[in-house]
Formats: sequence, C-alpha cells, structure tokens
Amino acid sequence: MKFALIGYGKMGKIIEQIIQETGNGSDEVVLKITSQNLHELTVENLRQADVAIEFTEPKSAVGNMKLCFEAGVPVVVGTTAWLAQLEEVKTACAAKEGGLFFSPNFSIGVNIFWEVNKKLAQLMNRQLQYTASLEEIHHTEKKDAPSGTAVKTAEVILDHYTLKTGWELAESATAESDKLLIVAKREPHVPGTHTVTYQSSVDFIQLTHEAINRRGFAEGAVLAARFMVGKKGVYGMSDLLQL
Repeated sequence: MKFALIGYGKMGKIIEQIIQETGNGSDEVVLKITSQNLHELTVENLRQADVAIEFTEPKSAVGNMKLCFEAGVPVVVGTTAWLAQLEEVKTACAAKEGGLFFSPNFSIGVNIFWEVNKKLAQLMNRQLQYTASLEEIHHTEKKDAPSGTAVKTAEVILDHYTLKTGWELAESATAESDKLLIVAKREPHVPGTHTVTYQSSVDFIQLTHEAINRRGFAEGAVLAARFMVGKKGVYGMSDLLQL
C-alpha cells in the first residue's frame, strides 16, 4: 500500500512508524506534507497514493479533503473542529464518488467508551437524583476546546439522556444548568483524558478513558486507512469496529 500523509507533525511521525511496523514490507509513504512543502499537495502527487491520512488544522482540513476527492484517493481525517462543514464535505465526496473516513477519535478504547456511555445514559435517564457532567483534559498545544472527543461524548450521552437539553462549555461542573456541562482543562503532556460523571447528593458514578500516549490514536488511523482502500462513501469507527 502507498500512503500520503497530509500533516507530518507528532501524529504523522507516529503514523509513519506504525505503517512501517505493521506493513508487509511493501507499504510505503509516498507523500509527506508539512507547512514547509504545501506546494507539493497536488492532485497529481496525491494520485501516487492508495489512501491519504489527514491530520492538520480545521482551517485547512476541508480543502485537503476536497483535493483528495478530486484525486480519487480515499482520505482518513483525524483533524477535528470542522464538522460545521460536514454536509458540504459529504456533498463534495458524493459528487466525486470519493471515500471519506472521519472520527473525532481513532482510539479503539475511546470508541468502546462511547458505547458504554450509551448504555449508562439510558440507565441514568430514569434517575432524577443524579446530574451528568463531563470533563476533558488535554495537552497545552491542543487548539480546540472542548475537544472533538468531548463533543462526541456529549452527543452520545444526549441521544439517550433527556434530562439535559444540549451541552455547553463551563469553568466548573457544579454550576446549575439545564445543559450538559463540559469542563475543558489544558495541562502539559496529557494525551487525552475524558471523564463522565453522574453526581447525586450521596454518591457519584464515573466513567473515564485516559490515553497513555498518542499511539492508540495513530494505530486506529492506520487501521482505518487500510480499511478504506478501494472504498467509496462515508465511514467511521463504528463501521471499522462493527460496533
């Protein structure tokens, strides 16, 4: 397989390492795009690859996806905070018969965490003495807050928990609100921790996913890339993991 890496920062370098470790010897990264060689991100160069993996910034992600559709190369997108343009991207993907795989988090553990949260939200929806909140902690270099993973977690909960009417970013989870409060913290060297809490006056229930390092995200992205070769349409981790 031939890979194009659109974004070659910390995640891109880990992804390249995993490609080398898990391949059959014939896998190759044929294109690495950084801020220093953006002129090389062309349709012609993308067509050298079987699949592209995109980890950049929200302001450039949508344009990068559309370029991959133009090149006829399926793209796996790890960039977050662009979903306001999701319908636009889906339309562009369909128009070019492209392939798109996106997820706010490629960690297998996080996706299982979401499935468990679905069940817990269903159970807690009948327990009026508890109130739900969410806290996320990431490294200080992370630009968006709340994280895409936190937003997805909130959406998973709210699909089954009608005691809250949406979510909002807050400085403290103790504030009175009809919204699901999300507290976003930034601390050095934290790959990502997400904790869902249901608090009552006598106890609390918590579910936490804590990433040890970035490798879990990168491994999921490489699995998704191998999954997408030759595919058209829009996919996510639930398709890959058959959740």
